[in-house]
Amino acid sequence: MKDYVLLFRGGLDFTKAQPQEVQEVILKWKSWVEDLAKKGVYNGGERLTRNDATVVSGYAKQVFSGAYKDGGEIVGGYISMKADNIEGAVELAKGCPIFNFDGVVEIREVAKM
Repeated sequence: MKDYVLLFRGGLDFTKAQPQEVQEVILKWKSWVEDLAKKGVYNGGERLTRNDATVVSGYAKQVFSGAYKDGGEIVGGYISMKADNIEGAVELAKGCPIFNFDGVVEIREVAKM
């Protein structure tokens, strides 16, 4: 099996949603992650804050504070998981609750150093 990282962008903005909606979405995420764990493919992951990101860039190591217009540009969380191949990772990702809110999942294979 190969290791993959799923990066989540967009989806429900927890800072603007009603508390009941947030609870429902959290339960859907929890259920999806528990299903990945039962399948033995879940390695871990976390939700990230929506606070402005800080980026260090280039040879000069310039520091930029992210002022994103659209929350969909921000990586809101990640999961590390195992799959036989990219097609298998895609199929597992399709169960993600982020799609109920027009979110995006980027799937990247982890390169072994």
